[in-house]
Amino acid sequence: MRMRDVALSRTRFGYQRIHVLLRREGWKVNLKRVRRLYKLEGLQVRMRVRRNKRKSLHRGPAPRPTALGERWSMDFVHDQLAGGRAFRVLTAVDNWSCDSVVLETGFRLTSQRVVQALIGVSCLRSLSRSITVDHGTEFTSRALDEWVWNNGVQLDFTRPGKPTDNDLCESFNGSFRDECLNMHWFLSLDDAREKIEAWRIDYNEYRPHQSLADKTPKEFAQEHQQAGFL
Repeated sequence: MRMRDVALSRTRFGYQRIHVLLRREGWKVNLKRVRRLYKLEGLQVRMRVRRNKRKSLHRGPAPRPTALGERWSMDFVHDQLAGGRAFRVLTAVDNWSCDSVVLETGFRLTSQRVVQALIGVSCLRSLSRSITVDHGTEFTSRALDEWVWNNGVQLDFTRPGKPTDNDLCESFNGSFRDECLNMHWFLSLDDAREKIEAWRIDYNEYRPHQSLADKTPKEFAQEHQQAGFL
């Protein structure tokens, strides 16, 4: 009965700790007997079930989107200023139209900065229903998880060590580096932001894309939206 009382008052204690407490109280009982009675009374510690409110899933390769805003992909790209100081760029691209959604530039892009960037995007366009990301700490953070939960967005994590699960974003990052980052000297962070944003507009509105039959993302989206109304 004393063992049961201890188990009920200390619900996360197993039989070994209960045995220690009993011995401290003067009970001359060995560990094997405590273990046998512990199991007989059904006092085993149950695995703690944590409430999981995450909208994020580890689903591996996601199906190809069929409409604008159905799926985005996000990642980070690193570069440095002319003076040598490193900076980062948060890239987000629409997987259907190849539209560059945002290029957020900063020295430190924390999870809060990622959330702020998405809030800024939401003021200009509808949010995607799902966003593919890797397992970086900025994307697995509580701040981002809470924000996507409150806004009805789902995070789809790529499989560890499988960058091909986010191949469109990887391809976009390659073009971004080849056509913008490698082509400019950035004198300051403001200079980098100005040149990077100019490249993003050119990428969306003027640059032809082979995957879109040499159309721009803007033209591709407009044509299909018009076709949907006919």
